[in-house]
This record gives sequence, structure tokens and C-alpha cells, in this order.
Amino acid sequence: MRFFPSESLAVEDWKDGIVVRSPNWLGDAVMSLPAMMQLRRAVPRNCGFFVVTPLVLKDLFDCLDFVDVSIALHRAHSMWSSEDIYKVRRLNAGLGLLMNNSFRDAFFFRVSGVPRLYGASARCRSFLLTRSFDFPNTGGGVLNKLHHAARYLSMSHALGAPVWEGDLPVFSNLKEPETTPVEVNKLMGVGMLLVVAPGAAYGDAKRWPAENFARVCSYWICRGGEVAVIGVPSESEACDAVSAGLPGDKVHNLCGKTDPKDLVRLLGHASFCVANDSGVMHLSAICGGSGVAIFGSTDPTSTSPVSRKWKILYDKQDCSPCFKRTCPSGSFRCLRSITPEKVIEAMEDC
Repeated sequence: MRFFPSESLAVEDWKDGIVVRSPNWLGDAVMSLPAMMQLRRAVPRNCGFFVVTPLVLKDLFDCLDFVDVSIALHRAHSMWSSEDIYKVRRLNAGLGLLMNNSFRDAFFFRVSGVPRLYGASARCRSFLLTRSFDFPNTGGGVLNKLHHAARYLSMSHALGAPVWEGDLPVFSNLKEPETTPVEVNKLMGVGMLLVVAPGAAYGDAKRWPAENFARVCSYWICRGGEVAVIGVPSESEACDAVSAGLPGDKVHNLCGKTDPKDLVRLLGHASFCVANDSGVMHLSAICGGSGVAIFGSTDPTSTSPVSRKWKILYDKQDCSPCFKRTCPSGSFRCLRSITPEKVIEAMEDC
């Protein structure tokens, strides 16, 4: 982890606490949790820890015991509304930390009256920050980039957070069974539950073939287990393809039926998870689960799950990691070279 010199902060600098702008995507937000958790431990007594986040992630932060208040922006990728500005201003936070690279959010944190603002130097916003942090590559190429979690931890450490020892956040305030989807409640009684996530928001170049996921599911069912297939509504085609042809009483297609709180409960109960480089992969790891992560177009050096319970399968090709949404050659060699047998072998080794 890169260590920056610590800020010299007086108790009065914090005012009523610190407000953190979370990353916009589930996977990035999960990778920021160790840093947020440690930063909460640096906040003076009687001060709060506040998070500004996209609406789709508010449930995630609402069930974390170290977050006092979460504010959902009316739109994550556009100008703030007057209500957004008012809500942040009312927090009376003395410090702000940007865990994204947005110029817009830095500007509106200033408009909201946050006096001391910190974040990575990006998009010509450094003049808006009290202090900006520079993250050059640690080596000469894309495979030498600092892990995202380490970037966030570096910034939190500069604000006085203790070094992270690997403990996981505590999730509380989860849904009562009465408000949880019936399908999720039923799976809480399954002794051998495999969760598979065949989607990936970034694009096809991160998605292992659905037929390969189906073969892994078939293996698990033959061992006496059951499978939950999860994804957002836009991933229904992949989830349907995985579920098709498998025993209907053993495979439960939950695509589009779960929110972050449901996922925390489901992944915390699951025996195992198999996923692409995705938000589900990161969330399962931070919930303490075991799993196999399949990497294609992206770089496991910077976005691997933050857990020793996960195995990473990555078959580097001459063209990888390309970070493309679709495969430039159309061959998907980096993904197709990882066979179901390799995944099953990794599962058996965990």
C-alpha cells in the first residue's frame, strides 16, 4: 500500500464529522469499504461518518454499522439538485473525501460548504481540493497498477486511519423475513448453496460463457447442492441461459429479484460463489464467502477480490488485459481458455 504523510488535523477541523463520496459501481464501492471502516475509527468522538452515494447503493451503506447517515444523490452522473446540496450542507461536515474521480462532485462538495476536501488528483480538480493524492503506476504497464482497495486505504491513512488488519465490515439492519423476497427466504434453508453471477456490467469481454456456468452448476447439483443464479435485469439473457436445462427444483433464477440487502443476506449464507470480475464477486468476498473469480479483459492486480478465500483464474493472452467492453478480435481467448474443469478444480481446492 502507498503511504502518504498524515494530515495534521485538530478536533475542531472535523466539525460534525466527515462526508465520503462513494464510488458509483457496486464492485468499486465494496473495495472502498475497508478504507471507510478504518477511517471511521479515526473520526473523533461525537462526530459522524456520512456517505454520499448513488441511489442504487444506498441500501448497501444503510446496512453498515459504521455509517451514521447515507445520502442518495438524485442522479449519480449529472449535476446535483438543490436538495442534494442542502442535505450535504446540513451534515456540517468539516472534512470530505472523494473516492471517485469526478470534477463535478468536488465542485458540489465545495458548494455544499465542506471546508476541507481530499481526493485523488484527477480531471483537473486539484485546485478544488485541500490536498490531492497522486497515484502513478507502480511499474511500467497496466499489470502494475495499485489495487483499488489499496488506493482508498492510502487516502484514509493520510487522514489518520489505522492500518487495515483484514477484518471485515459488519452488516446489520438487514431486511426482516417478511420484507425479503420469498425465493431468498427459501434459500436460507439450503445447506449447500452455490451462487453464480454470469453477468458483468462493463461488457461481454468480462463475461465467461453461460454454458460454462451451467456445467459448473450441474457439477454442484450432482454433489447434492442447489444453485442461485443472480444478476440485474439487463443480465436476464445470461441468467436464463445458465438456468435452462438444469433441474428446476435445484436451480433458482433470481435475476432482477434482489437488491443489495438481499444480496448481502444471500451471499453471507452461500457455501460458494462463482462469478466474473463483478460487483457480486467483491460483495461475496467482503461478506466472508469463498469463491472462484474468472477474469478476462480486466486486471486482477487492481480489482481482485479482497479475500484469501477466493481463487483467481486468469489466463493472460498477448492482448490482455485490454480493458475493452467487447473483445477486439471476437475470439474471447482469455475467457474461453478457462474451462469449466479448471473452475471445478479450483472449487475443490478451496
